[in-house]
Amino acid sequence: MQLTVVGCSGSFPGPDSAASCYLVEADGFRVLLDLGSGALGSLQRYVDLADLDAVLVSHLHPDHCIDLLPLYVARTYDPRRRYDRLPVVVPGGGAEHLARAYGRAERPGLAASFEFDEWTAGTRRFGPLAVTVARMAHPVETWGMRVEHDGAALAYSADTGPSGALVELARDADLALFEAAFETGRDDHAPPDLHLSAREAAEAATDAGVRRLVLTHLPPWNDPEVSRRAAEAAYDGPVELAVPGATYDV
Repeated sequence: MQLTVVGCSGSFPGPDSAASCYLVEADGFRVLLDLGSGALGSLQRYVDLADLDAVLVSHLHPDHCIDLLPLYVARTYDPRRRYDRLPVVVPGGGAEHLARAYGRAERPGLAASFEFDEWTAGTRRFGPLAVTVARMAHPVETWGMRVEHDGAALAYSADTGPSGALVELARDADLALFEAAFETGRDDHAPPDLHLSAREAAEAATDAGVRRLVLTHLPPWNDPEVSRRAAEAAYDGPVELAVPGATYDV
């Protein structure tokens, strides 16, 4: 299983990165974890849009889902070829939410090009991948994901505050892709169920016993090295900062 970071900027695209989007590939199957603002353009560096097999959306904030709209345009109106309907899994009401955002609230919305389904807790299969989801601590319905293939596991936090559910979802994972939007000290008075600091991400990784920690979803106003140092102080394994184009074999 291979993970490619397409976009990793937190909350909005930065000058060097689109917002959240991660490409997971195994046995020729290609699935996206989120497709946030600005990510569709970068995505085409790594995969032909015709070769996508599914999009898994953690939650409906624009920095995690809004580039489904230009993907709809690309797959609906490309004059060179026809596309099959693409499986897209979203939180409750996601199909209607995205249709309204596009300006097509009336039925069938975007369903002519996307085959929508909604998350429920548990495990389901996408091609060779087993994906387990659990609710995270965020103001809107948000699903963290555990992706497993051939004995290996990737845990993706999506957006969350500190959460026991995240620790269990990431238990013994080979790679933890955890958000770290907050900085200790600067954001101490923020709402509790919103984001992780780098230290909190590292503590969750330690509690879960993960083998490798990659920090992501750092807003452009953050200093990534501050986040790295904070995580290294709370986690004994390797800590890396997500950057666009980085690939990981899991």
